[in-house]
Amino acid sequence: MLESYQEYASLAGLSTAKYLADAGHKPLLLEARDVLGGKVGAWKDDDGDWYETGLHIFFGAYPNVQSLFGELGINDRLQWKEHSMIFAMPNKPGEFSRFDFPEVLPAPLNGIWAILKNNEMLTWPEKVKFAIGLLPAMLGGQPYVEAQDGLTVKEWMRKQGIPDRVTNEVFIAMSKALNFINPDELSMQCILIALNRFLQEKNGSKMAFLDGNPPERLCMPIVNHIESLGGEVRLNSRIKKIELNDDGTVKSFLLTNGNAIEGDAYVMAAPVDILKLLLPEDWREISYFKKLEKLVGVPVINVHIWFDRKLKNTYDHLLFSRSPLLSVYADMSVTCKEYYNPNQSMLELVFAPAEEWIARSDSEIIDATMKELAKLFPDEISADQSKAKVIKYHIVKTPRSVYKTVPDCEPCRPLQRSPIEGFYLAGDYTKQKYLASMEGAVLSGKLCAQSIVQDYELLLALGQRKLAGASIH
Repeated sequence: MLESYQEYASLAGLSTAKYLADAGHKPLLLEARDVLGGKVGAWKDDDGDWYETGLHIFFGAYPNVQSLFGELGINDRLQWKEHSMIFAMPNKPGEFSRFDFPEVLPAPLNGIWAILKNNEMLTWPEKVKFAIGLLPAMLGGQPYVEAQDGLTVKEWMRKQGIPDRVTNEVFIAMSKALNFINPDELSMQCILIALNRFLQEKNGSKMAFLDGNPPERLCMPIVNHIESLGGEVRLNSRIKKIELNDDGTVKSFLLTNGNAIEGDAYVMAAPVDILKLLLPEDWREISYFKKLEKLVGVPVINVHIWFDRKLKNTYDHLLFSRSPLLSVYADMSVTCKEYYNPNQSMLELVFAPAEEWIARSDSEIIDATMKELAKLFPDEISADQSKAKVIKYHIVKTPRSVYKTVPDCEPCRPLQRSPIEGFYLAGDYTKQKYLASMEGAVLSGKLCAQSIVQDYELLLALGQRKLAGASIH
């Protein structure tokens, strides 16, 4: 049995600890903040209302997340929506265009049918050119997808002869939803991975909302599971320094409260930007760690607005705003059981790309958001609040969120097992096939735990070596 110590109770950290506990080990999970979940963290305000780090969507193409829910016995906490993708129509304020995936058809026919039946966003010639352009990706499989990492979405579309209007109509919204950036920055590999999953799996693009706030409805069941197997989770335990032995291996995690935490194996499940700040000087020139310089978190802003009335021009679903300032949004008073309110709407919106806005005041962000909402709800919302009134709002800024999936990042993503014996990484930026997502975070934790379990004998030997060395000194 190993005692492993980890920093950060993110989904990746929770997943790692969960699967280590399942394997019979005793993980201690150290979370820097007073809230569980990392990028799925959320807080309750004085009125008892929750506001979240992000608007989180669970896809049918998330097998590891679904396995985790099943293992915890909480499948019923996923609120699955009808199998559709719904886009606002900027040139027709207040109107929407739908891609509906019929249940009776298998993949990829259901996806092809959804695209063919939608005549508001793409013309027939554009659909044909798009289909022809996608053929190499569909025929070439994963090797082809990985080879496109060097191109942006915009570059790849033009190379394939796909009209710019296809990029503008569909892939600006998709790029912002996947990575909070526009198609002239996003690596095409990211889009192709999503499209492959959506086209190959019948319910791949089907979406679910969690039925309540993530810390209580998702993270706490994982914590309870870990603790039921002898593990431990501690909040307010921020790491200050990774202390090393003479041979360059980890001696301990030194916390800001002065405590030094020692274990048989060490995992960093913090975001890549935090990891880079904590890297010991002796490790920085090692190729494995040096490559991390290319991986940088993308800024994003999550906006919550409570209105004095129930808005009508919305759906029980995720909506793609197609706004230059906003990405996706949802009326959480409809889509989420815990946030349900029959009399008042609460819109949760992703403000992206956010690079130029992250340093601006909350009031500036709200003013800009309201101007965009006036186009989405022309009969119900006006920028001056002469229609629906704002009761309150909460804004959560994340200056460095998921890693920015720009071209040529893939070779820089590290395996979960580092070259330092007994030191491991977990996080959606580490090497796994689902990129920067909740699925990627959970899978990275599973792979990290597997690496530690595989290294069991080596880690025991390493611990004995350290004991022998300590007895000599």
